[in-house]
Amino acid sequence: MHPLRIQTSEAEATKMNVERLQALNDEIDRLLKVNFIPKTLYPDWLTNAVLLKKNGKWRVCVDFTDLSRVCPKDSFLLPSINQIIDTTTGHELLSFMDAYSGYNQIKMHPTDEDKTAFTTVCAIYYYKIMPFGKNAEATFQRMVNKVFKVLIGNTMEVYVDDMLVKSLDPSNHIKHLEEAFSLLRKFNVKLNTEKCTFKVAFGKFLGYLVT
Repeated sequence: MHPLRIQTSEAEATKMNVERLQALNDEIDRLLKVNFIPKTLYPDWLTNAVLLKKNGKWRVCVDFTDLSRVCPKDSFLLPSINQIIDTTTGHELLSFMDAYSGYNQIKMHPTDEDKTAFTTVCAIYYYKIMPFGKNAEATFQRMVNKVFKVLIGNTMEVYVDDMLVKSLDPSNHIKHLEEAFSLLRKFNVKLNTEKCTFKVAFGKFLGYLVT
């Protein structure tokens, strides 16, 4: 192999390792700052932090494969996407909302926190909030179904952390938004404002263009 190619390959590998380490450190700092992950010692369960590249950026994931094997499956059904889209079509005004770090808004039960322990080059941490993994979607869907029970199927549709407020009569849309926001505040559900769009005639929801 040409020596220049070896040097280039090594340089790229070194750069990638530096980027991965920086991405991991940044994510750990973020989680520590919001008190999501304390340090721990001698956990009964331990897994690895894995870095995956998505859209040009490194994303930190935790590999809960072993834990998932022994964790019972939550069979709570997610809503039918086709049914949601069908019942949304024809509404005059729509507002699209997204829960901020959705799964992280649900706390782990204290007796199960240590099962989420993961290791890094610096320390071992565990989650005080629900990380993404087996049953995360079912758990979050059960929660939003309870929170928005009085609105779902009428002025609102919710699929896990994606929320939609809909109005047949545009003059009622502000009222419908107020009802949704009242429940969001009551149950302390946070939104990601960068992914929210309000009072539009059409938009993308669950991979479909609704209008």
